[in-house]
Amino acid sequence: MKYHSTRGEAPILEFEDVLLAGLARDGGLYMPESWPEISDEDMAALAGVPYAELAVRIMSPFVGKALSEAELGDIASRAYESFSHAAVAPVSQIGSNEFLLELYHGPTLAFKDLAMQMLGGLFDHVLKKRDRHVTIVGATSGDTGGAAIEALRGRGSISVFILHPHGRVSDVQRRMMTTVPDKNVHNIALEGNFDDCQAIVKALFNDHAFRDRTSLGGVNSINWARVMAQIVYYFAAGLVFGAPHRAASYAVPTGNFGDILAGFAAKQMGLPVDRLIIATNVNDILSRTLDTGEYKVEGVVPTSSPSMDIQVSSNFERLIFEACDRDAGEVRGLMSSLSQSGAFTLKEKVLAKIRQDFDAARADEREVAETLQSVYETTGRLIDPHTAVGLAAGRKVAQGSAPLVTLSTAHVAKFPEAVKEATGVTPGLPPHLEGLMHRDERMSILPNDVAAVRSYIEDHL
Repeated sequence: MKYHSTRGEAPILEFEDVLLAGLARDGGLYMPESWPEISDEDMAALAGVPYAELAVRIMSPFVGKALSEAELGDIASRAYESFSHAAVAPVSQIGSNEFLLELYHGPTLAFKDLAMQMLGGLFDHVLKKRDRHVTIVGATSGDTGGAAIEALRGRGSISVFILHPHGRVSDVQRRMMTTVPDKNVHNIALEGNFDDCQAIVKALFNDHAFRDRTSLGGVNSINWARVMAQIVYYFAAGLVFGAPHRAASYAVPTGNFGDILAGFAAKQMGLPVDRLIIATNVNDILSRTLDTGEYKVEGVVPTSSPSMDIQVSSNFERLIFEACDRDAGEVRGLMSSLSQSGAFTLKEKVLAKIRQDFDAARADEREVAETLQSVYETTGRLIDPHTAVGLAAGRKVAQGSAPLVTLSTAHVAKFPEAVKEATGVTPGLPPHLEGLMHRDERMSILPNDVAAVRSYIEDHL
């Protein structure tokens, strides 16, 4: 499998190099040159297959010859052995035709674990084979950082620097990063929002001298391997609902667009998908874009679902690339406009192509609280605010008889204040995280400045 940049001016790479590169050298994101197809017969045969085995089957075409099936299988087995549910990503029912895809059973209680545990194993395998060291720099709006640190901690071939927006993640999210004592882990609390963190990470990748000097690598969903691993749980859910013979709709709490892009990829591979529903909170740039065709950056408003408090959704560029029939020149023009003016407008034919697969809706803070409360009152179970955004948005636009599957992206214990305010119940941490709130923290508060972050990384390598 070959990979091409969405902006068309970076080298064409194979999987191992895409894994290590993260962001393409032209500022674009890597995409597979074609979508592997899974036949109905082969898909039906995957029903009941253990999750790790399913992961190998789905990811093998993207990995190509970089790893043997046995090597990939070994990495997948180790990646998912720490999950607290045997199914890894189980489906549960909350209404007559409403379901949750539970993606919070990993070590850091968020959907990021399903990709990040694979990514850690893939990095380790490739770096040992090449006898190399890599410096991982990532940005997090809350969950990516903890999942990345958990997956990469203690690995001698990797140094990890994670930027989070100072004071804009939950206490549990922050402590999952800052209480890890391993010497290869460094936490940076940036005086800004998530978009500022992400902009600095991209700026560091685009500083080619620094990038080469430090062997920079990425774990954000700019890294194709993250999206690749997330495709798996769409197939896992689809098979529960009778794929390839029956389709489902998926409501996805959306920030950086990687999670729902994986659903689009699954559909391209043959999974029957009725609708992909982009669910946003009041930071609704994506729902506004689907309504009007104008992608316009506005200020970020802090909410009870902080992982979605984003205006620049990096992976949306990958979808635009597909909707533009892979015209890299058109993508470059749009991204240049975004950089210069903070906005761009999609051509009507591009917008129409996106709307063939996607719907979008927003949920404000009142709707989120009401959804948290109603789910608790009708089912007796607690959901987190991000899941509530997905469910509220999905209910607004879902049509027809297809099951509505909301991706439940985080454990309620990561957002106890918001859950208690809406339901009156304070969720507790699972046993393996007892004592988290009393452990010593390690982090450095830095200004919103590329040079300051660059110097910090070089001083701590």
